[in-house]
Amino acid sequence: MKTTLLLALLTLTGAIQAAEFEVQLEEGRHTWNTSELLKHPKARDIEIVDDVSYKRTMQYRAVPISKLLSDVTPGDHLQAVALDGFAAELPAAILLASEGAKAWLAIEDPQHPWPPLAKGKPSAGPFYLVWTDPSASQIGPEQWPYQVARIRQLAPVEQRFPALLPAPDANPEIRAGFAAYQKNCMACHRLNGAGDAEFGPDLNIPHNPTEYFNGEFLRQYIRDPQSLRRWPQGRMPGFSEQTISGVELEQLIGYLQHMAQRKIDR
Repeated sequence: MKTTLLLALLTLTGAIQAAEFEVQLEEGRHTWNTSELLKHPKARDIEIVDDVSYKRTMQYRAVPISKLLSDVTPGDHLQAVALDGFAAELPAAILLASEGAKAWLAIEDPQHPWPPLAKGKPSAGPFYLVWTDPSASQIGPEQWPYQVARIRQLAPVEQRFPALLPAPDANPEIRAGFAAYQKNCMACHRLNGAGDAEFGPDLNIPHNPTEYFNGEFLRQYIRDPQSLRRWPQGRMPGFSEQTISGVELEQLIGYLQHMAQRKIDR
């Protein structure tokens, strides 16, 4: 038993040590392993209050993500891809910002591994995108990808996935809802089959949630999924008013209602 446990720990340690983080840009690729990042000249010990994934204060060894994106400009569009297929769309401007919320790549030290995210689950490592002062820039929970493997430069969402676009004559509220969808939903869901996520169900095919959630139930579900249907294995987080304001929630639902009339079944 002890031998088996020792082998498991050695295997885990080796996997963490061998982990690599990659940045894929138009100019080329840059790769760092765990050891290199822990020794990065800009690496710091930071404290994250109310960590989104661990639900408590956490300490990390981390590098400002901007220091790993030297060839990126604020107008670029990036995507952080996790090991499980979670794909967070991220405007480069928020990752490069020198004021407000600051993005960091937290690095799991194999000598001091992070705790599991839940019983029987792995940790948030080997790499985790975290934020200091996230409320200053309205950073949402979907912009905290854990077990992140790479960040890649891509064309904007509207160019890559025209099936997500509202009608050309859609009003500003619906267009604002489309922006809210990109920020809060697209990391886990596709819509009309469009998107890179491999996590949650499609939000329009075969049915849009506005078609099967009546009255206030959809709003309640977005705010607190477990309050509507208890599912211990459910992974969708709740979105508080600090994350999605009441106005933004109505805009998001308005976009979904609009897209229910624009189904494209691939």
